[in-house]
Amino acid sequence: MNMKTTALIGVLAVTASIANGTCAADYQTDTFKTKGGKEVVITAIKHASLRTQYDGIEIQVDPVAEYAPATDYSTFPKADVVLVTHEHFDHFDRGAIDALKKNGTEVIANPAVQKMLGFGTAMTNGESRVVKGIKLDAVPAYNTSPGRTQFHPKGRDNGYVLTIDGLRIYIAGDTEDIPEMAGVKDIDVAFLPCNQPYTMTPEQVAKAARTIKPKILFPYHYSQTPVKRVAELLAGSGVDVRIRNYQ
Repeated sequence: MNMKTTALIGVLAVTASIANGTCAADYQTDTFKTKGGKEVVITAIKHASLRTQYDGIEIQVDPVAEYAPATDYSTFPKADVVLVTHEHFDHFDRGAIDALKKNGTEVIANPAVQKMLGFGTAMTNGESRVVKGIKLDAVPAYNTSPGRTQFHPKGRDNGYVLTIDGLRIYIAGDTEDIPEMAGVKDIDVAFLPCNQPYTMTPEQVAKAARTIKPKILFPYHYSQTPVKRVAELLAGSGVDVRIRNYQ
């Protein structure tokens, strides 16, 4: 049994209230084991917004309050790390970030968002850093199809790869199935966007998954796209496709 398989033994999906917080709403969570046997809990908040907990560290990705359904981030524990992929309204919300901030919160974003905020750390495509003991790689996220390139131009936005005690999580941001995905290796858990025309069709998501070869895939950012089609397209591929509340 290889290390990656061992790390993912016991992965479970439950619907549970936000742990260690005061939020009354119920959210779907998935729990993974790291190489060192610690738990990583990923909570589906909505659309492109997710929460990751590891060893007492709170990570919020693209927190947005007003995008439906409205989310009161003041009811969540304060974040140790906030990641923002880009400046679109369904990914960047200064009010949500302010609600999550505390002394020592690390806000990591693409350069445009960092400039808008006036604080935090900008990461560009290809840059790596260690944040709260977690290795963070900023990777490209952009459109390639004719008529779509204005939505997410090449070089502006970020996806992120988090390496948490050997567990590798790829959060793609708003992107199509770009050539750079061939360099995203050894991924345990992937989040790939699936809403046309802004990101990928189900067919593009399936193609991207076959390139990346994650153990587990969460299609996210899917709005009204028939996301179950992704699971159909990847049947027999060895990729565990999990549909959560990421409309």
